[in-house]
Amino acid sequence: MNGKKLNIGLFGFGTVGKGLYEVLKRVGSKNVEIKRICVRDMTKPRAVEAEFTDKADDIFGDPDINFIVELIDDADAAYAIVKRALQAGLPVVSGNKKMLAYHIEELIELQARHNVALLYDASACGSIPVIRNLEEYYDNDLLMSVKGILNGSSNFILSKIFNERMSYADALKLAQDLGFAESDPSLDIDGWDSLFKLIIITVHAFGLYVAPEKIFRYGISNMNDDDIRFANEKERRFKLVAHVEKIEGNKLIMWVVPQLISRNKYIYSVEDEFNGVVIKGLFYYKQFMFGRGAGGHPTGSAVLSDITARLYDYKYEYKKRNDSQLPEYSTDCSFRVYYRYSNYADLDLVKFESVSENYISDRYKYVVGTVSLRELHKIQDELHKRDVFIAAYPDD
Repeated sequence: MNGKKLNIGLFGFGTVGKGLYEVLKRVGSKNVEIKRICVRDMTKPRAVEAEFTDKADDIFGDPDINFIVELIDDADAAYAIVKRALQAGLPVVSGNKKMLAYHIEELIELQARHNVALLYDASACGSIPVIRNLEEYYDNDLLMSVKGILNGSSNFILSKIFNERMSYADALKLAQDLGFAESDPSLDIDGWDSLFKLIIITVHAFGLYVAPEKIFRYGISNMNDDDIRFANEKERRFKLVAHVEKIEGNKLIMWVVPQLISRNKYIYSVEDEFNGVVIKGLFYYKQFMFGRGAGGHPTGSAVLSDITARLYDYKYEYKKRNDSQLPEYSTDCSFRVYYRYSNYADLDLVKFESVSENYISDRYKYVVGTVSLRELHKIQDELHKRDVFIAAYPDD
């Protein structure tokens, strides 16, 4: 595609779509132009000079459009758009992490079959180019783990709670008002968004695809004032952390769970809508990537980076997926947790392997102890239904 102008058919004009439009207008690229924008509601006023349509056929039927950018919330509609584009031989940039988390294996196969590229660095960590770094720099067997804060919205909420003593409800509303939270806040606060991003990252970090339902996921929606007080007393703070790690026996463990972070950890100081990713290797120990993970302009600029990469014919090579010794997904590990519960039926729900701390009062009960990841995954749905809160509580 060298020397060729990219005429974009853009799907979606929400926070990120508008952010891309404004970033592109600001940089004034001569090689990239948004030709037409497909939106769901044509009656909505938009103070921009652009050609809008509500029909996908108007974009796919335009012979001048040679590039598709998909930035919509609806995962099913995003899947249809991306699949249609790849089958038509049109390169695509997608920002829909849910769609990718469920369909990435099929989309990798479609890219190969039709010799076309799908790029989605902006879907994983906003402005942090974590996927491209995993593809190009960490493309060997030295990588041991990737973990961090992958959701800027939940981190913004937690920052306001711990730094400004804001209530959970007020912090959530502020995140939505500022455009940091998704249209459905449960995607952010219940860990879904982080989970989808972790799945995408794992494909590029270790070559393995693991379906969402196989991974333990727990968010911050059940966190209350007692939990916050506990964290402050221990001089820690809660962060919603996504984690993938290669362990002994070439096995891979994954989870998304709130974590009590101590001051000596890199991600302790990652505030507001920022993301922070810690990459650990066998010989280079730890490396830290930091940047804005939410908001129209930061994510829009990451989308533009994906777009302009195609001017140089860049595409993901998925090198790790060709490894003859791919790791095996496992839930065979244990870790220490803080578990706040309401009654003894809630306590019986969790099978502790050992207990190091146990507190009981009329209004507040908690246990600190070691649990199996496999056992937690079995009771995941029940944990979300009850008035309980669980968080990883590492020793350091």
